[in-house]
Parts: sequence; structure tokens; C-alpha cells
Amino acid sequence: MRAEQYLAPETLAQLAPFELRARMIVEGVMSGMHRSPYQGLAVEFAEHRQYAPGDGIRQIDWKVFARTDKLYVKRYVQETNLDVMVLVDRSASMRFGTLEVKKGWGGTDASRGTGKWTKFDHATATAAAMAYMCLQQGDRVGLGLFDEEVRTQVKRSSQRDQWRAIVGALSGEPVAGRAQIGRSIDQMLARVTNRALFVVVSDFLMPVDELRSAVARLAHRGHDLVLVQTLDRQELRFDLDAPGRFEGLEGGEAIETDPRAVREAYLALMREHVESVDRVARSFGADALVCDTHESVGPVMAALLDRRMSFSGRRG
Repeated sequence: MRAEQYLAPETLAQLAPFELRARMIVEGVMSGMHRSPYQGLAVEFAEHRQYAPGDGIRQIDWKVFARTDKLYVKRYVQETNLDVMVLVDRSASMRFGTLEVKKGWGGTDASRGTGKWTKFDHATATAAAMAYMCLQQGDRVGLGLFDEEVRTQVKRSSQRDQWRAIVGALSGEPVAGRAQIGRSIDQMLARVTNRALFVVVSDFLMPVDELRSAVARLAHRGHDLVLVQTLDRQELRFDLDAPGRFEGLEGGEAIETDPRAVREAYLALMREHVESVDRVARSFGADALVCDTHESVGPVMAALLDRRMSFSGRRG
């Protein structure tokens, strides 16, 4: 079976223990990367060395080539003093999901009551796998779950039982409330005073100005950042045909509408919002990735590792 198949949401939903689910994700990601799995998230530029036959073209520093007319590749080392903080949005909008899962399959508080693979399920699968990889590298990893504020936190550690603590928090967390990323980031900044890599997993369906302000405060403190935007396929495509009632999961009045009449305008607004999140990240030297909850977790995880390598190269 290909990694894309056993990392698909339909398969992950069958794995009740989060430990097994995250290990499957990590093994699947690594099986398709064709290089050492633990170059990972917390990497730092080390030095240049002259290009040799067999080196990857992607690692060539073209700026140095332009100046010297010689080929050099970038070398990286794991940055042992860089902590990793994974923040997961547990607000009510993360309860949304349209991918059916079978009764009795493993899931979170969000999916157990609905029978759907939700944005929160996808976010927790990503977060658990990310924590597993970082801990395998020997990094200190912490976790925060937030809505109006940080509700649950697992302190940073690289100890053996840290992953179980993270998994336990993710699997038992209620999903409710309204996301206030600015307040939540301020709370984390009060607790994380050393330089760290923050990975925020959310749908980011919030005012862009609020997100920009939170990202600016992280960047001002010298932290690295990756934004993982998790959206359901129906949110991305809006391929509904029947008129119906639409209700906001985090407040607002319900409306009756024909989705065919508003589809074009909705999709334009959604594209602009996703692009705005990406622009916010790039304006502060961070990365943003988009997850479709109906697709495999693996490719996004692999893309994150690749982009972290590129991010470290830009800083070098």
C-alpha cells in the first residue's frame, strides 16, 4: 500500500490510539522522502562547501554562484537549542467536517458526535505526527490548545513520556468557543521567553489583521513560525447545489440561501482569504501551508519538512 493510501483520513480514522495514528503518518512521510527523515523542522544553516557530483541541485546556493561563478552547496545542522511549540485551534469552527467516517472508528471530541472527519481531527493528526518527529530528533516540544485563550498546555520537554502527554491532550480536548489568536499568542509569549519555532495549526477563519498582529509579535521576539491552514474540502470548493440553512459555528445569524447564487462570490472571498494568510506569513519570513481535510496528511507533512529546509537556507 502506498503512503498516500494509508495516510488518507479514511484510514487514519480507523486508528483509535493516537500513538498508532501518528506513527503511521511519520512512517508514511519518511518512506517517500528519499533522504534522512530527521533533518526535520528545527534545522539551521551551517556552512558552504564546494559542489561535488551527486549533490542535490536544490541545495546549490545560486547567489554565491552569481558572485563567484563557482558552485557551492549549503550544509545544515540540527539546531539543538531550538524548542518547538505546536499550537492547535480547538475553537468551534474546527468541528466542521464533511468526510464520513464509520461508526466506532477512532476520533476526537469533534468527530465522535458527528461521524465526520473534522478539521480538528486533521489538525490533531498533523500535530501529533509533528511532535513525534521533533521528539525523535531530540528537540524539546510543547503543545498549546486555544480558543479565546490557551485552554490546555503541555510544557516543553524532550523526555520519553512527552509524546504520550501531547497525544493525551489532543485526543481528549473538547472543541468549542471562539478563536482569539492574538490573546492566545500573547499568553504563549509570556511563557516562552527563549527563541523557538511556533507551528500554528488552525483554519485561520478570523480577521486577517488580528492574525497579522499576532504573527508580528512572534517575529519581533525572534521566533520562527509555520502556519498550517486546515480547511474542509467543502469550504475550499463550495460545490453545494440545494438551497439550505447556513449557520456560523462561532456565532452570527443563520441565513437561508441558494449556494449556486453565491458560489462565485464565496470562492473569490475564500481564495483571497487563503492568499492573505500566505501573504501575512511571507511578509514576516514565515511559511504557510494549506491542508484539505479530505486529502492525505503525508504530502503536507513532507512539504513542511522541505519548506523548513528552504526557510533555514534563506536565513543563512
